[in-house]
Amino acid sequence: MRELSIGEKRYRIDAVERDGRWVARAVQVDTGDPFGTECTCETRASAIERLARWLDWQHEHAAALEALQQAERAYHRTIAGSVFANPTEGPTPIELQKDSLELVEAARIRLDELRSRKPD
Repeated sequence: MRELSIGEKRYRIDAVERDGRWVARAVQVDTGDPFGTECTCETRASAIERLARWLDWQHEHAAALEALQQAERAYHRTIAGSVFANPTEGPTPIELQKDSLELVEAARIRLDELRSRKPD
């Protein structure tokens, strides 16, 4: 059994042998609830390591998804606020929208890059 902290969460990972292969599962330490996927490998150590890599990736993925959602909400607020912007007092509404949309695009690219690295 292995305990692992990722971000704010703590997991207990264990593996059991089934039909000659090892299956690793994660349980949240604070709640006792199962979390994530099962990982199957030829050895106990490799099954646990594979699941640990997936848990780490999943944490990064969740953070990137949250960042994209926050950028999208900020963009929508920018669009709505552009109605009241005074272009003689700073950036124009179009400039504000463009800057905000660039942040959305950067967050989307980051999320896509993380998704392309999803462990098997």
